[in-house]
Amino acid sequence: MTSIYLGLNEWMVGAITLVVGVAIGWVLLTVLTGGAIARAKRDAAQITSSAETEAEASRQRIELEAEKRATKRREDLEKEVAEARTEIKESQARLAKREDSLDQSLKSLTNRESKLDSRESKLNNREKEIESVHAGLEEDRSRVREQLERVTGMTQDQAKDLFLQQIREEADHEANVLTQQILDEAETEARSRSREITLQAIQRFAADHVADTTVRAVKIPSDDMKGRIIGREGRNIRALERATGVDILVDDTPGVIAVSCFDPIRRAIAGESLSKLVADGRVHPSRIEEIVEGVRKDMQERIIKAGNDAVMECNIRGLHPKIVEAMGKLHFRTSYGQNVLRHSVEVAYLSQIIADQLGLKGDIARRCGFLHDIGKAMDHEMEGGHPAIGMEFARKYGEKAEVVLNAIGGHHGDMEATSAYTPIVMAADALSGARPGARRESMEMYIKRLEQLEGIATEQTGVTEAHAIQAGREVRVIIDAKKVDDAEAFNIARCIAKRVEEEMTFPGEIKVTVLREVRAEATAR
Repeated sequence: MTSIYLGLNEWMVGAITLVVGVAIGWVLLTVLTGGAIARAKRDAAQITSSAETEAEASRQRIELEAEKRATKRREDLEKEVAEARTEIKESQARLAKREDSLDQSLKSLTNRESKLDSRESKLNNREKEIESVHAGLEEDRSRVREQLERVTGMTQDQAKDLFLQQIREEADHEANVLTQQILDEAETEARSRSREITLQAIQRFAADHVADTTVRAVKIPSDDMKGRIIGREGRNIRALERATGVDILVDDTPGVIAVSCFDPIRRAIAGESLSKLVADGRVHPSRIEEIVEGVRKDMQERIIKAGNDAVMECNIRGLHPKIVEAMGKLHFRTSYGQNVLRHSVEVAYLSQIIADQLGLKGDIARRCGFLHDIGKAMDHEMEGGHPAIGMEFARKYGEKAEVVLNAIGGHHGDMEATSAYTPIVMAADALSGARPGARRESMEMYIKRLEQLEGIATEQTGVTEAHAIQAGREVRVIIDAKKVDDAEAFNIARCIAKRVEEEMTFPGEIKVTVLREVRAEATAR
């Protein structure tokens, strides 16, 4: 019991303690909570007061800024309004001026229109007067025309033809005078320059002259050798002619046998073969064929060597071997007695010198001049002139420069010159062929050329006499002074020169001089 009692007491003590603790806690909690609430209320009151103060300050600040912005905006608007008013005033002033100007223009146009109306009425009246006068003039012209036809005995068409004929004659005369003036001025201006270039070209280049003929003479030691060359019933000479393609001329001339052929290479092969046969002494068909074949091979090598030497001498590059061979063949070709290969080399250097003087490319001019006569290497095998043949041959074997091709084809005027190098080659060709000692021709051809030159001159109207002088390089023409005036004399000279160029073949150039003089004669008795 005591333990139970003790246990109950402990339990009761604990319960009472708990109740007391709870009560104390509640009291403490109430006291503490009330203080916190009071403090919170005081803090809230302070916060509210400060917030109101800040809000009032912010409101005042915002109102101040808004007032400033409004003031600035108002000032800007007033400024814009002032500017707009100024612009409007200026526009109004301009419009007022424009209206004044338009009013003045309108008044001016009105005045002008009234003046034009008055002038138009005056012109209409004047036109009527002119028409009436014109009608009167037509009547007067008709009467005058009828009177002139009765007086002159010619119709209007006949008089018109006569008048036109007189005008045409006067125009021809004036044209001839003007043409001669232009030619004189051009000649005076170009004479000094052309003479300087020509003299420098000739002085700076000098070439040896080599001449040959179409017939080659071969010396033999005795007349007995003639019989051996002819052979029994002519078999040896026939074998030689058949192997070489030439004509062997055996006549009564002592110690000489002539070889004739239009092909200079075959003529050279036949001549050397004949010389070797004479030196060897063994003359029979098989030996002839053997020697001719050997000489032909040697001649081919000489042709190629001559071509290469000429190319090296002129310093020309890029030529096809066939072109080099063709140039080598020109070593055995002559023109009026002038060796064509040496002539080509000479023309090459003269062309270069002239081109250098004119500020053109000397290497191109040298190439043009070197190849200008290449057609002569095969013109005896083809139809046509050597300029056209040479141009096609050069084009076939790789010569692509149009300047060079045109110089080859046009150096004799057979085609239009498309570059400055073609007339340069023409001038160099004339210089090379016309210089003293360069060419020669037979007396028969020489006399024939002089007669043809004089004949062309005497065929012109008004020519009384014509004389070829200075070895055919000048023709002097005397005209009738009563039939031909000075202007027509120059025209006659040009016509003669043109016909000579078209109808004659000649080296160099021919000067045409026309003389017009009045001879007064009287007889004393």
